Amino acid sequence: MRKSIFFWLLLSCSLSLFSQEEKLDIEAVQKIRTEGLNNSKVMEHAFYLTDVSGPRLNNSTGYLNAANWARNKLAEWGLDAKLEPWGEWGKGWDLQKSYVAMTAPYYRPLIAYPKAWCGGTNGLQSAELIIVSAKDSLELLSYTGKLKGKIILLPRTDTLKPSFAADASRFTEEELKKMAEYDPKNRPAANNPRAQGGPRPAPMVNINRLKEFAKKEGAVAMFSTSPRGRDGTLFVSGGGPYAANAPENFLDIMLAYEEYMSLYRLAKANIPVKLELDVKTRFLNEDTRGYNVVAEFKGTDKKLKEEVVMLGGHLDSWHASTGATDNAAGCAVMMEAIRILKASGFKPRRTIRICLWGGEEQGLHGSRNYVRNHLSDTTTRRSNKEGDKVSAYFNLDNGTGKVRGVYLQGNDAVKPIFSKWLEPFADLGANTITLQNTGGTDHLAFDGVGIPGFQFIQDEIEYDTRTHHTNMDSYDHLLAEDLKQAATIIASFVYHAAQREEKLPRKSAPVATQQRQGF
Repeated sequence: MRKSIFFWLLLSCSLSLFSQEEKLDIEAVQKIRTEGLNNSKVMEHAFYLTDVSGPRLNNSTGYLNAANWARNKLAEWGLDAKLEPWGEWGKGWDLQKSYVAMTAPYYRPLIAYPKAWCGGTNGLQSAELIIVSAKDSLELLSYTGKLKGKIILLPRTDTLKPSFAADASRFTEEELKKMAEYDPKNRPAANNPRAQGGPRPAPMVNINRLKEFAKKEGAVAMFSTSPRGRDGTLFVSGGGPYAANAPENFLDIMLAYEEYMSLYRLAKANIPVKLELDVKTRFLNEDTRGYNVVAEFKGTDKKLKEEVVMLGGHLDSWHASTGATDNAAGCAVMMEAIRILKASGFKPRRTIRICLWGGEEQGLHGSRNYVRNHLSDTTTRRSNKEGDKVSAYFNLDNGTGKVRGVYLQGNDAVKPIFSKWLEPFADLGANTITLQNTGGTDHLAFDGVGIPGFQFIQDEIEYDTRTHHTNMDSYDHLLAEDLKQAATIIASFVYHAAQREEKLPRKSAPVATQQRQGF
């Protein structure tokens, strides 16, 4: 207890010696730390978003389960919460049954997941393998009459190479230092792999043309794989279009790399291989609109309550698991940040708005359409009157790792502000500010129209190696202490953004216009 009191006295003194321009509410930080680190509910939120709701492919049953749960929970905390349609999306899709096994030359269950938006098998099917090695549409015609009742394999020349690096990792001090020292003026030229004469894949017939031909010829399915999906981990995504009027996609099943290569070697050696498949899928067409969860914690300051601080993450996931690190973790953290602020009794000056986005995995659809519908002028591709009221948008979508700092997206003016806000959390490992951009997620929709949009730096843990878009992305891969830390820091950032006299500074218009990631 004495150590804790000494820490806060020392922190208060040290902070007063530095920048007097940016105010830091130490009493509020103490309350936030106490609530966030000692009374956390973040893993409870994650449980309901994953194990209870199920896989959250956009517009699937699991997505709507999670969206309704999140809306109701936010409303329970006193927020004005709703499911808001953002525009036309397409078909929802549920996987209802999946059984894939080899039955000859011996029995073996296979690690396999159908890709999203594919049709099923219409009951249990027995089928043999066939290798299709056509390099173009003309060669493909030579398989006329040979594919009926077959499962298609494509030739592979790659091999599995051992990995001597750990699956999980955290940023080292050297890596964080390099990020902090990043200067956009000294960026090295981007490497061009093609210009370096690296290996290229062998020519192969267009995959969509192959699927059309296979469906016409009466093939049962095709198998796919990638050496990235090693050790039983499969990187599974979509199997074709999902528009409301798109035809049912030919059944494309992702196999574990080791399983695929075993089947391929057998078939190539002319050893008869037989398989059993029973895949049942369901398309959801009643409502083809996309939805975001939107909720507001109303501001109280007469002058500032019309201004907004936003935070969020994407709610949708892929379907081979329950999307724990991508991105139930981010949604659970952002919901927990709101809970922390409510539980601490704060009355924010500005309105705080949390958004849980749909359709991120297929191209940031939920956030981009929200920005189009509410915050920007589609002619100028800049923020409109409503967008000008948004002080900032904070995003979390890089797995389960704890927050180590913030990517500034080139916004140098916020550097001293965020540095000040991070000072009370240096003991939790968060002290890095970098001018670097980071991409691939929903802050880009805001940054692209000139609204300050930020993604937090997170330890990678096993995100790219094991969980991101895979059948391993489940609750048990979440790190509770990391998510508590992240929610605590983000709650403090949101609080201070809501309380400061001015909105956060924006990048100059030419820089933001050049990027245009929001469109």
